Amino acid sequence: MRGKILLVDDNKDLRTDFKLWYEEYDITEASCAQEALEILKKPNELDLIILDVQMPGMSGLAALEKIKAIAPEKSVIIMTGFSTKDVAIHALIAKADNYIEKPFDIRTMREAIEKELRTRSGAGRPDEMDIAGKIEHVRWFLEGNCFKKITLQDAAKIVYMSPKYLSRIFREKTGMGFNEYRLKVKMAQAKKILRTTGSSVKQISTKLGYANAESFIKQFEKIVRTTPSCYRKNCKPKTPR
Repeated sequence: MRGKILLVDDNKDLRTDFKLWYEEYDITEASCAQEALEILKKPNELDLIILDVQMPGMSGLAALEKIKAIAPEKSVIIMTGFSTKDVAIHALIAKADNYIEKPFDIRTMREAIEKELRTRSGAGRPDEMDIAGKIEHVRWFLEGNCFKKITLQDAAKIVYMSPKYLSRIFREKTGMGFNEYRLKVKMAQAKKILRTTGSSVKQISTKLGYANAESFIKQFEKIVRTTPSCYRKNCKPKTPR
């Protein structure tokens, strides 16, 4: 899963909604600044921190300075419903990477997240990338849009290649065809949903863009070698006797 995000906000409803709005990312929650700092002090693979300003106890701006001290390589997006010029200036002085006002537009936040993740991955503009960079960008694009119907033509367009050329180069560089890789990404997401949620097989198939549950089950069995229901059952934690 690409895009490991730490969301720090004392509003539980917002945290719940945020995970639904941006389910393509791996999101860890923290309800206060101190909890976030404890998470960051431990080994982690977080790519981005999204930090609210107004929280009980330590404010987001105070936490930002501490985060940049203990994890300067992490990108931080500050968000606040109490936007003033002073807050914005303070956030930028403390080296926030972006600043979003609440209530935020879902698309605006997604664009901000994508920008920071691209910066962190070292990716530049697709038209300036070498072949390896373009293939990595296509993989990243597929992983970030696994709930959408992405075609070879869509992917070719974003990296300024012809579909035929991308298809050939993608197989050479990854060892699998474009559609095969796209299916692998979908099945990885399906397994995560089966492990971590109570969503029905039908709900999962719809979420992943299948016309019906039967098609999803057939592909899942072919790749994972078991049914979605059996996979979920076998992944449940064992209850101590």
